[in-house]
Amino acid sequence: MRRSVALRLYAALATMALAGATGVVMSIPDASAATGGVTGYASQNGGTTGGAGGATVKATTGTAIHAALCARASSSTPITIQVEGTITVGNTGKVSGSSCNTADGVIELKQISNVTIIGVGSGAVFDQIGIHVRESSNIIIQNVTVQNVKKSGSPTSNGGDAIGMESSVHNVWVDHVSLLASGGEDQGYDSLIDLKNNTKYVTLSYSTLRNSGRGGLVGSSDSDLDSTFVTYHHNLYENIDSRTPLLRGGTAHTYDNYFVGLTKSGINSRAGAHVKVENNYFKNSQDVLGTFYTDLTGYWQVAGNTFDNVTWTAAGTENHPAGPNPQSNTTVSIPYSYSLDPAGCVPAVVTQTAGANKGLQVSNGNCTPQTQTPTPTPTQSTPTSQPTTPTQSPTQPSGTNLSLGAGADGSSKASGTSYGNVRDGDMGTYWSPAGSTGSISIKWDTATAVSRINIREAAGSAGAIGSWRVVNADTGAVLASGSGAGSPLTFTRTSLRKITFEITGSTGSPKVAEYETYAG
Repeated sequence: MRRSVALRLYAALATMALAGATGVVMSIPDASAATGGVTGYASQNGGTTGGAGGATVKATTGTAIHAALCARASSSTPITIQVEGTITVGNTGKVSGSSCNTADGVIELKQISNVTIIGVGSGAVFDQIGIHVRESSNIIIQNVTVQNVKKSGSPTSNGGDAIGMESSVHNVWVDHVSLLASGGEDQGYDSLIDLKNNTKYVTLSYSTLRNSGRGGLVGSSDSDLDSTFVTYHHNLYENIDSRTPLLRGGTAHTYDNYFVGLTKSGINSRAGAHVKVENNYFKNSQDVLGTFYTDLTGYWQVAGNTFDNVTWTAAGTENHPAGPNPQSNTTVSIPYSYSLDPAGCVPAVVTQTAGANKGLQVSNGNCTPQTQTPTPTPTQSTPTSQPTTPTQSPTQPSGTNLSLGAGADGSSKASGTSYGNVRDGDMGTYWSPAGSTGSISIKWDTATAVSRINIREAAGSAGAIGSWRVVNADTGAVLASGSGAGSPLTFTRTSLRKITFEITGSTGSPKVAEYETYAG
């Protein structure tokens, strides 16, 4: 039930617990969550630190999030709000106070600054409720899922946007979030992330955007041209009709993103917008770059991108695709340092790192995921247009898991299991054969060099796999054989399109959670 809660706490009460009915627990100033790793344009203009240096608050309802904002000494007092559980319109009420300006039925970050919202524990899901940032600055939103936010039907929230920013917003970092809808306008949804009316210095990184008619925009109309300086990197756009993003005026930088299944159009630079598009991977999509639905053209600089089964429509009135052979028509200077992954590994590294509940992993700039660590408060970086590569942090096993983004098939599977579960990066899902033996394969569209695999058994089934064989499915040659699957299996480096792991003996029911493949 929605309710308006009048609540105001003084800063001296920051070490006390709020009433359980609000779902808030406040602790001593300690927050370090989400303070490290800010990248892109959000690192400029003084940097983005969110709630670093302030109190840490735990919240399990939307009302609790609002209460935490309203409990601060002022609207700029730093705070980190750790969210766990499901946030809904029903458990999000307006809370009043001099340090906040909230509303029913939406997470309202209005006229505030220095705030971090981060999902913790079992995860934070904002279900059918959007996050609205207005007249605010220095905001971090990290490790949360926002899903099925509608502008029509019931319930409605935030104009149908999963995340929306408008009216003099600056320095916002949205990182490791999962944004998804279940259709387009006809189904009541609008956009996954929109930036409007003088929104600047924003980065969207390591996030997934899925199953929506619209990915997002910068500028709400062809007269709203003052939103600018936005970075998009290491994001997955999947099954989106258009706007990945739509840019009106301003400057944007999009690199190392994985675009798959864009059905109408992709990056739509129009009304004088400038965008640098580099080392992205576009797959099974149409018109992934250009100016669309208008003759007010925009500009792009392209470098290092991969176009895999991309189709292009013919140029015409209000339709100006960059392809079929995209060429730069401008240059875009980037003022910050950044690390570029080669486009060829982008599907794998993005699949493994992007989205909520992925351990906040990032790429090391050399196609290898690593866990990011907090860094000192960011300062203005030395302007440069050249990417840099940080020192690699070793992971076990090392290298890129080639299975991520690949295909999978196998022998008959047990009810409720899936071939695709073995290459989704999720240890909570698995494939199991219909009996005590069976086979599971990883496959690629082109020949891929492999010299090592790692079979990770699902929780509770470790040791169930007995004897096994690794087979080059292209030729039938046995690459390796043995018993037990508890450690990486190595063999002579082989170039192939399909590699099969055959379970020839087992005890109990073998369950393969992840079938990882590596080049070296």
